[in-house]
Order: sequence, then structure tokens, then C-alpha cells
Amino acid sequence: MFTTIVGKTFLAEYNIRHNSSYTARAFFDDVLFKLFFDHKKYLMWAQNSPFVQGISKKKPFFEPAERLANLAQFHEKISKGERDASIAIGYPASEVKEFATTSGLVTDIEIPLTEEEIYLSWIGGTLSLGLAGGYALLFNHPAIAYATFEGWQVYRNFLNDTVLERLRPNQITTWNGQWLTYRLGKNYQEDFDFNRLNTAGVFSISSDLMEVNTIDWSKLFFSLSHHFPLQEITAYVFSLGQTNKTIGFIPFQLKSGRKVHEVYQKLFGEDNFKVNEQDFEALFGKHIKRACELGNIGLQALEPKNLAKYYSNESDFKLLKPEIVRKKGESDADFEKRSNDLQKKDQDNITTFRTYKTWLIAMISKNKTEISDYTRDIASALIQYRKGASKRDRTNLLEQKLFATRKKTEFLEALIEIVKDQTVEQEIVEKMNELRDRVHFMSQEDFGYFSLLLKFDFAYQERIS
Repeated sequence: MFTTIVGKTFLAEYNIRHNSSYTARAFFDDVLFKLFFDHKKYLMWAQNSPFVQGISKKKPFFEPAERLANLAQFHEKISKGERDASIAIGYPASEVKEFATTSGLVTDIEIPLTEEEIYLSWIGGTLSLGLAGGYALLFNHPAIAYATFEGWQVYRNFLNDTVLERLRPNQITTWNGQWLTYRLGKNYQEDFDFNRLNTAGVFSISSDLMEVNTIDWSKLFFSLSHHFPLQEITAYVFSLGQTNKTIGFIPFQLKSGRKVHEVYQKLFGEDNFKVNEQDFEALFGKHIKRACELGNIGLQALEPKNLAKYYSNESDFKLLKPEIVRKKGESDADFEKRSNDLQKKDQDNITTFRTYKTWLIAMISKNKTEISDYTRDIASALIQYRKGASKRDRTNLLEQKLFATRKKTEFLEALIEIVKDQTVEQEIVEKMNELRDRVHFMSQEDFGYFSLLLKFDFAYQERIS
């Protein structure tokens, strides 16, 4: 099983870095067990294993001597040949105990499994990276595995801190995802503390509970792309729970993260990128399951959230500046709060516009800066076209025909109506003729992105005109 393979990769890396010669069992005893299970609060809940059997509300933890007895019982089960999911992480549940319905991809082929491989499965399994959406990733990559391992002690220190006694245990997979995102990201600092991570959104805190938030896969993707900007690294995507799920092995094309960053900076400047990077990155990414259906995690999978609803005319993207006028009888404090809320919403809309535009331009297989300048110019011409009407006929043509379709033929028909109109300025006619020629030679896929980009640039030109 893949957990064993990842465990073997990590242990080799650990031994190299520490100049040690640990076997999997020795590492389990000296490192993993002591970090995970030799405390009142565990790092993970190992379902049906000797480490959790006997824990209840009446007995919420084991004493030190009991923990050692649990470890001895665990070793004994392995030496006796037990190989179900409570003993080997990521392996099928017990047929004898009728737990097999919780297993996936079970085979009747007898696969030999050594004791060393059992311990390796625990090492590999505890390196899983939990994601929002209920899935996890495993990378068979020594540097990623070791960076994940570095976070184990951090989580243990937090759980043992009496000031953080409300912090929820048993979240190692979720923690791994958050930790690796921070550890490999641009904002990592060695002198971090709980408050720094909390500010970064790692935790959620209520009056009675602190817990680790699950990370969006896109945030982890951008951190990985920052650290490995030119690589493609394959991940095993899966879920272990009451019913185990396997999506499979999915390539992560990390160069796509770098490409998105480069396009944004070309369009809006490096300073703007530094200020808005976190908000910008947070808008990217389909649901992890939908992203995996594409066969790889790359630029297409990074499609920004909610973008799809603008492909048709079901939703209009508005960027008009909010009118902030004091209401009758409104107090200074209420007016200031409402004003700040409207300005914040407006800034969020601008960030969304820039994010959508960045991704669309990145997806169009032409010169990125030239495309951006061109759609902006055409959008400005369309604004001028609309202003030249005394009625709503031109507005209706743009809204109900030109921007309402993803079909090239219907788009071209709308352009023909503009060109045939004898009242339209010659400069605009020439630009629409050139646009017609460009659209004619576009692939259907590029046209879909181009037409949506034009719609967003039109909304922005409305704002500034």
C-alpha cells in the first residue's frame, strides 16, 4: 500500500539528515509513539488500535504505564500476523470482524506484508495532508515528507501548552495540511508562534474550543509551487473514514502556480501582488474532487471560485463604485461602519475582478500582455458604442446577445449588427471588424475565455468611465 512506500521514503530521508540508522519499528517506538500516543492528548485517533481501546468519557486518557502496555500489545498483534486496518494504516479492514465494508479496492490476492512494512505504513499514513472537502494527499517525495514531519513537534508543543488547553487533539492530518502550507510558503519565519499561525487562519477559536481549520488545496498548491516552481509531483488522493475512498494518483503541475503569479504581476504590478497575494490566492480552485476529474491539478483546476456562473448571462459582474451617502438620522458611528463595509466590499470586488482576469489571460494561449491591452481597448470601444444611443437598443444588444453567449456564431452575429448600424462611429466599426477577424480564428476553448474576459473588462470600463 502507498502509505508503506511513503513511510520508506521518509525514513530514508530522516536517517540521512540525522546520520542515523533507524528501522521502521525503532522509529515508531522512539519518535512516532512518543509524539503521538505517549501523552494525555493524542495527535491522532488510531481507530480500533490498542492505543484507543478503553478510552471513554469516564476514562479520557491512559496513564504512562498503560500507554507502554498499549504499545506492547500493538507490537504483539503485529508479530502474530494481524494485518487489518487497525494495525496497518491505509490497509483493508478485518474480514473476520466483518469490517470489510469500510474498505476500498480490496483484492483476494494474498499480498505478503512484513512487520517492517506495517510500521512503515504508520509513518507514511501520519504524513497525510488533510484538505477541505474531506480528502487527503500523500506525496512520495522526501523533502515534502520531511517538511511535514517537522510540524509534528510543533503540534505536540501546542497540545501540551496549558495556555492552549482548549486546543482539539487528534487532528494530525488536518494539521499537516496547514503546517506544510505555512512551512513551504513565502511567509514562513522560524520564530513563529501560535499567534502568528492564528493570524494566518490556521486555527478557529470559540469560547470552548480551539481547532485546526482544514486548508483549501489551492493554498497548499501555491505553497508547493513557491518551493518547487518548475516541478510536477504526483500525489495520491484519498480519504480514510467509515468508508475509505480512493481518487487515485494525480499529477500536480506546480509550474501553473508560478504562471498565475507572473501573469498577475504583469497585469497589476508587483507591489499590488504583495499586498493582495493572500486574498488573490484564496479565490482559486475547484472542489478537490472536481479538480481531480480533470486528470491533473494545474491551471485549469485552479479555475477561480464562482467564475462558472458568469459564462452565461445568468449573473452580471458589476464593478460600479458604491455611492456612500449618509442616511437621514444616521449616527456618525453607524455611517462610518457602513462606509467601511461598502469600501471593503468594493475592494473585494476589485480583487475578484483581477483574479478572474489573471486566470482567463493565463488560459488564453497568446501573448498575455497583448491580450489584456486588447480586451481593455475593445471594452472601452463598446462603452463608447453604448453611449451613442438614446434608447436601450444598444444596451440590449450587448447584454442580451454579445455578452450572453458562449457560441462564436452568435457572438459574430452581434458584431455584424454593430457594424451594419450606419450611426456607429467609423473608429468603432473598424475595431469591431478587427474583433470579428480575431474571434473567427480562435479555438472554441480560447473564445470562451476571451468572451468572458471581455465581459469583465467591460464591467471595469463601466466603473472608470
